[in-house]
Amino acid sequence: MRRETAAARTLLLDVPDLAPATAGQHVDVRLTAEDGYTAQRSYSLASATGAQPIEITVERFEDGEVSPYLVDEVGVGDVLEVRGPIGGWFVWRESQREPVQLIAGGSGIVPLMAMVRTRTAVRSAAPFRLLYGLTGPDRFLYRDELERIAGHALGLTVQYSRRVPPGSSVVPHRIGIDDLARAAFPPDASPTVYVCGPTGFVESVADALLRLGHQPARIRTERFGPTG
Repeated sequence: MRRETAAARTLLLDVPDLAPATAGQHVDVRLTAEDGYTAQRSYSLASATGAQPIEITVERFEDGEVSPYLVDEVGVGDVLEVRGPIGGWFVWRESQREPVQLIAGGSGIVPLMAMVRTRTAVRSAAPFRLLYGLTGPDRFLYRDELERIAGHALGLTVQYSRRVPPGSSVVPHRIGIDDLARAAFPPDASPTVYVCGPTGFVESVADALLRLGHQPARIRTERFGPTG
């Protein structure tokens, strides 16, 4: 286990009989209580394609049924049920050579981090940029790793919507069309764009990308957030 923020933790799961996963896929995790009650949730993989053990990063939702247990209670050696990997559309494969634009809202960074890590592992020359939207610096997942590779292996832009880091003069705001025009690959570069985050965030960003002229077939989206 690895603590990412006060409200998020990465779990390394030893699932030797799981088929090799592709960056962007997810797994279903099921918990069973002593009285037989079960709860199942889907979690994107944070680990690179084919990695073992696999990694998931879980952010706690205070009214959640599963995330508080995975973030604060589960321990080394505990047994979970895992099914997967699942998904074939929202994935990045090393055979892709076109520019890749990653756009994350909050914990929607998780499957995109799997793509970043895969690119590094296979030493791909495909250009990568990441535009990361956060409510505040306390929710910055994988901060050290992303800042270490930013610049030479990844174009990184972080946008805060509510709270900025101490001393920053940047005015907090949500990612909008002007931010996409400035920080993302332009439409004429024909990037494949991966957008992941809460439903409202994903719909707003996808609409702005279309207005900028990005091809609909090159925009891949995935909603990521709490389960009711």
